[in-house]
Amino acid sequence: MVKVKICGITNIEDALAAADSGADAIGFMFYEKSPRHITPSRAAEIIKKLPPVITTVGVFVDMPGREVLEIMSDAGLDVAQFHGSESPEDCAIAKRAIKAIRIRELSDLNAMRHYKVSAFLLDAWSPDAPGGTGQMFNWSVALDAKPLGRIILAGGLTPENVAEAVRMVRPYAVDVSTGVESGKGIKDHSKMEKFIFRAKTSVPPAGN
Repeated sequence: MVKVKICGITNIEDALAAADSGADAIGFMFYEKSPRHITPSRAAEIIKKLPPVITTVGVFVDMPGREVLEIMSDAGLDVAQFHGSESPEDCAIAKRAIKAIRIRELSDLNAMRHYKVSAFLLDAWSPDAPGGTGQMFNWSVALDAKPLGRIILAGGLTPENVAEAVRMVRPYAVDVSTGVESGKGIKDHSKMEKFIFRAKTSVPPAGN
């Protein structure tokens, strides 16, 4: 069954609603220019109240490695997600890491061959922001990426299109932020519930 990560969490109510709806992972944005930015201390408060089976992910954009490790420790995060121009060496500082690859064309996948990370998050390229734009990319590119590592599909996913995306790509996980929001950094709980349900039931279990 596909995993679901709800990203850009900024408050405990949204975090608990995501967990109660079946999310596998929750992401916190530590990029200061993001409207979903959160402080390490606030993220720590939220994480302490989450069920123990939820994976917590810190999202970083071109932040010095020392600061990444400090935030990971202070907030109690499980995984580091690198969403900027980080090198393979930069990503190696975390025991478990996700590297975001921003997609414009098929050749953008070549960078994946140089990273040894737990998974790759494929997102739409935008000149305006490193992520969280709600823009889609050609999902067929994600099919070509699958032999290169675990794929987390992101970029423009919504409750309306996530089932189609999962059926087509069969990714390891899907990631959503903008597509389940009522405002910047504020989640719509009904949309989250629909997104998670449709993602997890779009492909029948093996043998059915």
